[in-house]
Amino acid sequence: MKPIKVGLLGLGTVGTGVVRIVEGHQEDLQSQTGSAIEIAKVLVSNKSKARDISIDPSKLTEDPWEIIHNPDIDVIVEVMGGIEQTKQYIIEALSRGKHVVTANKDLMALHGTEILAVAQEHGCDVLYEASVAGGIPIIRTLIEGFSSDRITKIMGIVNGTTNYILTKMSQEGASYSDVLKEAQALGYAESDPTSDVEGLDAARKMTILATLGFRANVALDDVSVQGISSVSREDIQYAKRLGYELKLLGIAERQDDEFSISVQPTMVKHSHPIASVNGVFNAVYVHGEAVGETMFYGPGAGGMPTATSIVADLVAVVKNLKLGVNGKQNIMTYKEKKLKTDEQISSKYFLLLHVADRAGVLARITQVFADFEVSLESVLQQPNPVNPEAEIIVITHDANKAAMQKVLQTFEELDVVRKVKSVYRVEG
Repeated sequence: MKPIKVGLLGLGTVGTGVVRIVEGHQEDLQSQTGSAIEIAKVLVSNKSKARDISIDPSKLTEDPWEIIHNPDIDVIVEVMGGIEQTKQYIIEALSRGKHVVTANKDLMALHGTEILAVAQEHGCDVLYEASVAGGIPIIRTLIEGFSSDRITKIMGIVNGTTNYILTKMSQEGASYSDVLKEAQALGYAESDPTSDVEGLDAARKMTILATLGFRANVALDDVSVQGISSVSREDIQYAKRLGYELKLLGIAERQDDEFSISVQPTMVKHSHPIASVNGVFNAVYVHGEAVGETMFYGPGAGGMPTATSIVADLVAVVKNLKLGVNGKQNIMTYKEKKLKTDEQISSKYFLLLHVADRAGVLARITQVFADFEVSLESVLQQPNPVNPEAEIIVITHDANKAAMQKVLQTFEELDVVRKVKSVYRVEG
């Protein structure tokens, strides 16, 4: 085959990693694909900027259309980010018969269905392994590895920033605000960390994973989202004392073709493998009806891990070119989307209540749970030297979300409950 020419949109940390791998692994790539792969043109914002990599200046351009309209370029690799303008570039490239590899989770979560439809129309590949969990090949696993199985649950730590923060809070007893500042100083968190700490980044990734796992057209608005900004040292200390770790989990569950998707801080039993995933690492747990439980672990971000996934997708595109099957393996949704109601969504819950310290309070609280048919696994009352009010910890058995909402509403109106301090889902 003639050399495959690649147009690279973006030369930041990930784009630089792509160039390093393609140029440094040519012999391996040619042995896998039967063709040389050449980075022919690279889009940058400033051609005169000093860079960490040596690259022929004639390959640099500040005009994206110089790449997209170039008839010699076979594949577009997009690592520039952005949504609306980037979508325009990708759709134009597909309409010109160019294949696309992207790491853009925001774009694929919001417009993936439309982009894949355009790709199908023009017989092009769109591959996006690097959009979720960095160097973990979870998308290819869902598409190919589980093609013969029926996935019933996907549960994952898919945001390294929040996992780093919660790990430091757990291991060092640090406060949320202090660890967030540290994460920003180390470059793990942005100056505006909202997307990470409020769960929005994880929600976009779970949208992609649920779409692939359940073969239904999942939208970002279908994901219930709660971040970690309200998590306190006290919450984590109580969790550890009870044998749990607090993690921000994305959870997608299916039963009888109805499913729910959420991102929320969750107490995970120490015995569950995902509880030991620390720092900026990611892990995705997948349950299939046939295979049972599996878990995939690795770096969730970083230039080289993400670039590794991008180049793996690039290799897949070139192999498809050689076989003449481009555009035939894009996963299109075919299942009707059926979201569970709050009455159908169930889990165990942890509650920390600040209550009046007097006789009869515990009986009134347990009666509220009984009124809404929520059974209790354990109830613990402990003195807190810094809190003049009593603290009651409750862990429920499986309860539906609607019933728990009624319990919490009743507590808000109950005179003996001073504050519902914390409520978390419990797994494991």
